[in-house]
Amino acid sequence: MKSLKRDLYNRAFSHIYVERDIINHPNTVKILSRFPKSGIIEINHYKDVFSRSNQSFSMQKKSPSLILAKKNDNFLYKGAPVCQDFGNNHFYYTTLVMNCIYDCEYCFLQGMYSSANIVVFVNIEDYFEQVEKILQNHPVYLCLSYDTDLLALEQKLGFVQEWTSFAERHSGLTIEVRTKSSNFKAIENLKPSENVILAWTLSPETVQKSFEHNTPPLRQRITCIKKAIDKGFRVRICFDPIIYSKDWLSSFNELVDITFTRIPADRVIDVGLGVFRISRDYLKRMRKNRPDSAITQYPYEYDNGVYHYGRKLSDSIISSACGIISKYMPYEKIYIWKEAEG
Repeated sequence: MKSLKRDLYNRAFSHIYVERDIINHPNTVKILSRFPKSGIIEINHYKDVFSRSNQSFSMQKKSPSLILAKKNDNFLYKGAPVCQDFGNNHFYYTTLVMNCIYDCEYCFLQGMYSSANIVVFVNIEDYFEQVEKILQNHPVYLCLSYDTDLLALEQKLGFVQEWTSFAERHSGLTIEVRTKSSNFKAIENLKPSENVILAWTLSPETVQKSFEHNTPPLRQRITCIKKAIDKGFRVRICFDPIIYSKDWLSSFNELVDITFTRIPADRVIDVGLGVFRISRDYLKRMRKNRPDSAITQYPYEYDNGVYHYGRKLSDSIISSACGIISKYMPYEKIYIWKEAEG
């Protein structure tokens, strides 16, 4: 039965949609060369496929298509209140890719988009130009990987390599690449840079197995982190979001102990910490997509456009988590998000 179920779906990226205007773009040509068995379909605009009505996010997750497109505006966005700025005054994020190859039940992307297909904007030279304009006025702290897992796609796209090279040439720019990837081959040929941060999201094994579908196990991620540190990369650890359950405290304590007995804490630049939070509109769509999920159906409290566990419970979680992390990291290196600060 399992093999029959698999046969009902095409493999991921068996079909690639390409906007006609960028069919000959160097990044388009490079990416398509890495999918020699995929069917190529030319389209006028990515929204003709990505924004169609009556799509099923959950069904498309089983065999997503790839869409190559050109972004024409809004190359950078000011950091949102639900995101951590890690003490940076000029905090931005950018959308190079829409959607992720992983399938985490708590991910806001399933509430943001009606499609699970993955859109890649190939014209990164226009992003570079916009960053350079802003750098004329002030430094930039830029998160590249909030709307996807860019490092997990690196061997197909090569975007992290291009951004690392770009950052190395611009001293006022710091980039963060957030990931759950464990594929060290994707970065083993990258040159570490002082203004490039690789940030791994880690969750307890129970959370990873139950809710982070298709992601690498915790110990594989930790092994990849250790290799990245040994190679000289600046590494951040993110325990965010913390998912509440009756045994969250013991699971989190085990997670932190496993992490810092294998990774030298003094070589981690800082730690991000936050409880689960989600906008009202996103949660509405997530509940429709995942009616049986314990995460989407939890009775959250609502405040200022965001659903969360409530101030009392969130403060208790954060306080306990900080105490556990502080066994390994000084408090000044622990950056916290909670709804009281949002």
